[in-house]
Amino acid sequence: MVTRKTKNYLCLMSGSDSVKKLPVTAIVLTFNEEQNIGDCLDSIHGFVDEIYVLDSFSTDDTLTIVSKYQGVKVVQNAFENYSIQRNWAFDNLDISNDFILNLDADHRVMPELITELQGHFTLGVHENVNGFMASRRTMFLGKWIKRGGHFPVYHGIIFRKGFGQCEIKKYDQHFLIEGNALVLKNNVIDIITESLTVFTARHNKWSSLEAEDVLAYKLSADKGRVKALKDGNEMEQRRYKRMKYYSYPPFWRVFLYFFYRFIVKGGFREGVPGLIFHFLQGFWFRFLVDAKIWELEKNKSE
Repeated sequence: MVTRKTKNYLCLMSGSDSVKKLPVTAIVLTFNEEQNIGDCLDSIHGFVDEIYVLDSFSTDDTLTIVSKYQGVKVVQNAFENYSIQRNWAFDNLDISNDFILNLDADHRVMPELITELQGHFTLGVHENVNGFMASRRTMFLGKWIKRGGHFPVYHGIIFRKGFGQCEIKKYDQHFLIEGNALVLKNNVIDIITESLTVFTARHNKWSSLEAEDVLAYKLSADKGRVKALKDGNEMEQRRYKRMKYYSYPPFWRVFLYFFYRFIVKGGFREGVPGLIFHFLQGFWFRFLVDAKIWELEKNKSE
């Protein structure tokens, strides 16, 4: 979580003449993110050369808050899904830099990650490096969920312009990076919920998208998606494990997965927030996905 101490540190760094901005364009997606967008922009404003907020016609105070940040560019585009919105940005925004940083409004870039990136860009990014991967730190009900196999979870957060895109997938999308990607040591903080009501409503929606994605994957293999490779990079290995999970019998795999996360990987050690998170995200959500896969297949056969 971005604390007052972290914010003060960010302000001190951004106010220093010795800090050189990263030659990176950040693209932040928003829709009614008045609770999140300020902290997100605080974590990158003054540290990256260019910031775009790609808004889906927010009706709250999101854009009023954004307007307080000098130099941040706002573009609006109707939202269809996450993949389409991301790829629309890459094709249509006037991006000034060779590297693109992709964030959601509930993400915060840790100061240590900024410093690490400054080191890479100061030395010069080798021409055969087309991206950077970093793990997310999931924050749930104020607690960092770091057990249960939920950390580290790597995502391609930065790629060279023209060498990356968002995979064509309805849920849990990653960025495809063409070529080599460096793994960063520091993290992006992910504030995944405002409340349990919001969390369960979103996951109910996402379970439908995941069910559709699983059935579509059987038909299209890995076209336009992160490849499922046992010996690939961190993202590809995680996708391999995800598809391996779906090779086990429906419903039974949910119980096995929850046991693995909560017992084997130590999720039980994270107290009440951990119990709530791992049960809802590691059992209830996964059971709901299987139920919706069953429903879709049943309707299709009738």
